[in-house]
Amino acid sequence: MRLKSLALIAGLALATGLAACTTATPYQPLLEGASGRGGYSDVRIEPGRYRVTFTGNSLTSRETVELYLAYRAAELTLANGYDTFTLVARDTDRKTTTRIDPNPTPLPYWRPYWRYYGPYGWRLYDPWLDGPFDRTPTEVSTIEKFTASAEIVLGKGPKPAGATETFDARAVMENLGPRIQRPDDGRVKAKAGS
Repeated sequence: MRLKSLALIAGLALATGLAACTTATPYQPLLEGASGRGGYSDVRIEPGRYRVTFTGNSLTSRETVELYLAYRAAELTLANGYDTFTLVARDTDRKTTTRIDPNPTPLPYWRPYWRYYGPYGWRLYDPWLDGPFDRTPTEVSTIEKFTASAEIVLGKGPKPAGATETFDARAVMENLGPRIQRPDDGRVKAKAGS
């Protein structure tokens, strides 16, 4: 009975891990050693000035990465006792990787081989060696990952009129909050002001 319970727990853990790999990056901190999952990070440059970054996985859109960056900037502003933040510099990087599988099959690491009689006698055909009968299609896939970063300067008081690069942190959190997708497992609970 105990072995069945352990097998069930291991199966559930594996299924949860696989499900996490097939979803866009939620709003979460970038964990040390788990950079493939993505998340936010920030560095204090000087009092009232930060560098904020949000990295998404291959399923996270550019729009989502930039939205989460703005939300994190607002959250950081309020956590430090400020009211507004000004974007001094911002950038979104796109990392593109192309993967080519010259011989895709439903069963990875398994390829058939045959013997055939050719002009010089019996030969071994192996698709790995790109033989004369290798007519399988080539599969090409492109993977994109986005990282948005910004340098922000925090400010107190109301947003100055006409300042297009300055944002009211409370308004940003109120407007973007409903669009923020947090991790499902409850391990990371980011609260306003933390």
